[in-house]
Amino acid sequence: MNPPQPDAAATPIILAEDLTRHFGDFVAVDHLRVTVEPGEVFGLLGANGAGKTTAIRMLCGMLPPTAGRIRVADVDMARHARRARGQIGYVAQRFSLYGDLTVSENLKLQAGLYGLTGARQRERLTWALAHLELTNRKDVMARALPLGYQRRLALAAALLHEPRALFLDEPTSGVDPMARQRFWELIYELADGGIGILVTTHYMDEALFCDRLALMQAGRIVTEGTPDVLLRRPLPTPILELVSPDAVRFEQLAQDWPEVREIIPHAGQLRIRLRAGIAAGAMMEKIHGVAAEGGLTVSALHPAAPELEDVFVAVLEENEA
Repeated sequence: MNPPQPDAAATPIILAEDLTRHFGDFVAVDHLRVTVEPGEVFGLLGANGAGKTTAIRMLCGMLPPTAGRIRVADVDMARHARRARGQIGYVAQRFSLYGDLTVSENLKLQAGLYGLTGARQRERLTWALAHLELTNRKDVMARALPLGYQRRLALAAALLHEPRALFLDEPTSGVDPMARQRFWELIYELADGGIGILVTTHYMDEALFCDRLALMQAGRIVTEGTPDVLLRRPLPTPILELVSPDAVRFEQLAQDWPEVREIIPHAGQLRIRLRAGIAAGAMMEKIHGVAAEGGLTVSALHPAAPELEDVFVAVLEENEA
């Protein structure tokens, strides 16, 4: 999917400014600013407790903010949250429909709650069953559905009223890779149709599918940008990639090297993250020297391009320093 082209005259589908939420003395969300344009997939990342779900609940009008401004689909959420809900679709992290109702019964119930009746209701129910590939399971009890199909059912219910803004809270958590891929194909289709989508995820491979990303830590956004821009961000900690049949032995040795901050083994390879200020070239010379002295084989050794997780780890460490 191609990112939407910026339009200076366009109004964001989702806009939050200085969004703040306190629970007693605890600050769950701290002066958050988020914009999501029509047709854009915006990813909000962060560890458990970073404030992602609290932020989504405020943006959906389910939780009042302590301070700040929210507009969704051109509606002021502080004054007219009920009016805006007709323009919002929301899929919670946990399946929240009725397990003792069938797929069709759940969708019909949700359609009624959205005020859909008669021919319009039948049209949207038919669309949802077909588009989310649920037609063959329409008479199955929701609790008997595989997790991937439960996610599809939840998304179908959230789309019945054709919302302009869609909020997805960890929508593919626990879902198998094939189901995750299909779910993202559906997200792309919705974005191509002009819906503004805000999604939270902890899967780094999924984060790369978003048009823009923001990383939350302790209720605040600590970095934001497109995946390409974030991956070009200079890292203070160089990364080396070592391929060797003796990877296990190299890993044991590197545990005691003061230049090494982290070692990530993977299928006969080691990603070696160095401490700030350590030159990659000097460390490569050391590894070749250790290999020569110990009779170890180095099949390949080179600086590694950072992955998104490397960027986010570096940003979090910078903010904790």
